[in-house]
Amino acid sequence: MSEARNRIGRPVAAAAAAVVLSLTASGCVTVHGELEIVPTTTKGQAARAVDTFVDAYNEADRTYDADADAKHVTGALGAIDAAKLKAGRALNPNGNPKHSPLKLTDTRITVPKKAGWPRWFVSDSDNNRVDGYRWVMVFTRNAENAPWAVSYLSLLRDGTVPKFKTDKDGWAESVDPDASGLAQRPKDMGDKYIQYLKKGGDGYAPGPHTTRWRQTRERIDTRPGLTTQFIDESLTEGNYAPVALRTENGGALVFFTTRRYEKLTAFPGSNLPAIGADVKALMKGEPKESAMYGYVSGQAAIDPPGGSGKVNVVSRVEGITTAEGN
Repeated sequence: MSEARNRIGRPVAAAAAAVVLSLTASGCVTVHGELEIVPTTTKGQAARAVDTFVDAYNEADRTYDADADAKHVTGALGAIDAAKLKAGRALNPNGNPKHSPLKLTDTRITVPKKAGWPRWFVSDSDNNRVDGYRWVMVFTRNAENAPWAVSYLSLLRDGTVPKFKTDKDGWAESVDPDASGLAQRPKDMGDKYIQYLKKGGDGYAPGPHTTRWRQTRERIDTRPGLTTQFIDESLTEGNYAPVALRTENGGALVFFTTRRYEKLTAFPGSNLPAIGADVKALMKGEPKESAMYGYVSGQAAIDPPGGSGKVNVVSRVEGITTAEGN
């Protein structure tokens, strides 16, 4: 269903921005703490958030109960996870007969300094799911009393997780979505990636999520007896918003979300491709002449410094989230 799920089955809050109070001319009290640039959490709290996520993830995967990890996944991963669990529960009401607990080891925590909400941090870990890859996750929350939830899961080959710029105290640097001085502004990355998939261009390094993904889409579009339409969009609001960490060379590792709809229509006398049981479990309507599939995809990309260069999309984890037949 997704690069992750199909193959793997699925730093005291930074002195809490020492709130500064000042009296205004009217005598009112104004809170300025949200303007302070501070670490988003402590590394100890971040490590505990990773452990909590693993426990919730495993319970949801074991039981196919979406409530088990609903508070601990959000954004792109949350959409993918919810659909996977919905299909799993429909097919196996008593739970996952193939459940094997996820184990994360050698976890490295990177906590940025930033002002305001949301707060977020990045972890990367070895795992017992995919040999030779690290699980790189973005944890986010929108309020002090909210649980940390994973919005992005990326799979990066061992040795390819970039080194992040840190200060003398070990805190990383959050890159503003509107930041210049990069090949692409983080907030533009989703739209530019979609444009590239449709029309091509030379702004991206070749690889499985750029040149080869375009080639795969072209082959899908030319299957005999079928017409295929792609509708792509960038998701940039709320917990789907892009986030970026500054790398040692002045660039950034950017996480961003896209969604696509893929509509297949069969010519008269032709049949639609066979539909797997897990997708049927999500299907609304009867796919007699056409089927529309919705996918959510979380990407990680290395954005080079200097205002030029080629963006390298290093991970794409997607999952089918909706299906409709006509």
